[in-house]
Amino acid sequence: MNAELIDSLKLLSKERGVEEEELFEYVEEALVAAYKREFNPKSTDNVRAEVDRETGDMRVFITRTVVEEITDPNSEVSLTEAKALSEDFEIGDMLEYQISPQDFGRLAAQQSKSVINQKLGQAEKERIHQEFSDRIGELAYGIVQRMDRREVVVDIGRAEAVLTRNEQSRLDNYEFNQRMRFYILRVDERHGRPMVLVSRSHPNLVRRLFEQEVPEIGTDVVEIVSVAREAGSRTKISVRSFDPNVDAVGSCVGQRGMRVQNVIDELHGEKIDVVEWNEDPVIFINNALSPAKVLRVDLYDDDSARVVVPDHQLSLAIGRAGQNARLAARLTGWKIDIKSESQQREEVEHELLMHFDDVLEQDYDDYEIDDHKDEFSEDLTNEFSAELENDTLDDVEEVFTEETFKVAETENTVQTELADSTDSAEDETMLL
Repeated sequence: MNAELIDSLKLLSKERGVEEEELFEYVEEALVAAYKREFNPKSTDNVRAEVDRETGDMRVFITRTVVEEITDPNSEVSLTEAKALSEDFEIGDMLEYQISPQDFGRLAAQQSKSVINQKLGQAEKERIHQEFSDRIGELAYGIVQRMDRREVVVDIGRAEAVLTRNEQSRLDNYEFNQRMRFYILRVDERHGRPMVLVSRSHPNLVRRLFEQEVPEIGTDVVEIVSVAREAGSRTKISVRSFDPNVDAVGSCVGQRGMRVQNVIDELHGEKIDVVEWNEDPVIFINNALSPAKVLRVDLYDDDSARVVVPDHQLSLAIGRAGQNARLAARLTGWKIDIKSESQQREEVEHELLMHFDDVLEQDYDDYEIDDHKDEFSEDLTNEFSAELENDTLDDVEEVFTEETFKVAETENTVQTELADSTDSAEDETMLL
C-alpha cells in the first residue's frame, strides 16, 4: 500500500505539474487534519506527521506536557504516567507519542482526502497563474478537446484553456484533436478553478502570427504599427521599416507571397491587406484604402477626413457593407468620409451657388434704404437718398441723351438716302 502511495504521488506530480515534495507535505497536513477530525482536540499545534519519502510509511506524533493534574488529555500527561515510562520525567517536560494512522476512522480518512484535494487545487491555481500570467498576449499551441454551443475547451500543455463564443472565428472548424494556435487573453477563475481564456478573433493574433513568420520583425527592422480586423473576413495591417534598404510590405508578404499565405492558412482563408505606414496622414489614408485609388484627401480638425475617389472606384473604396472604409478608419485612427468624383463636383457647385446667392443678397441689402433706417441717423439716410436720386437722374439723362443722338443720326441717314434716290430719278428722266 505504501509503495502504491509513492507511485501515485509521482504520477500526480507529472499530471498536475506539482513538485513531489509539495505532495508529501500535503499528505502530512492531511494526516494532521485527520487526527483533528478523529480526536477533536482544542489545538493541533502539538501534532505533527511524517511520510517517509522512500518507503511511504506514515507516522503521526503528538507532543504532551507533563503536568501534576490533567486538564486537556490531548496535550497533557500526568507525572505518574510519565514516570511509568521513565523516572527522569519531571513536571514541565515534553513527552512525544506516536499514533498509527490506521487507527483513524472512516471520517478521518475522508477529511484527509478532502484536504489533499484542496491543497492540489490551490497549488494548481497558483501554478497556472504564475505560468500563464507571464504569457498573456502571447501565442500558445493548443489541441481541441471538446466543443459545445458556447465554448471550446483546448489543451494548451499544462492547462486547459477555454475559447468563448465571442472569441471564435467563423472560418474555424473546431474538430476534435485539431491543432491550431491561440492568443492568450487572460487567466480567470470559474467555480474556484483556474481558467485560461484564449482567442481566435483578437487583432493581436494576426500581429503575433506575422512576428513568427517574418524574421525582420523579430530583429526590429520592420514594425507592425497598427492592426484592424474583422475576424473571419478581412484584416488590414500597417507596417514600416527602419532600414531604407528593406521594404516593409515586401518583407511581410514574402517571396511569392509565402509568408502572408502561411498566416492566411492559419486563419483558414481570412483575407489580409498589408499596407505601408506613413507619418503623413494623407498618404497613410491613401494606402489604407487599398486596393481603391484615391484622387484627393482633405483633413479636418476633428480627426475626420474626406476622401475623393473616381466614380468607378467608389464601391471598391467603401467595400462590401462598408468594410474597406471601416477597416481603414480603424487602421489610421481617422473618421473617413468617402465621396465619388461626381458627388464632390456637385457639392462644390452647390456651395458656389449658395455663396453667390448670399453675395447677391448682401449687395442688395447694402442698397436697401428701408432696411437701414433704424441703423443710421435721419441725416445720413436723407443724404444717401439724395445721392441715389442724383445717380438715378444722371443715369436717365445719360440714357435719354444717347437715345436722342441715335434718333438724330437715324433721321440724317434717312434724309441722305432720299436725296440720293431723287438724284437717280432725275438722271433717268434726262436720258429718256
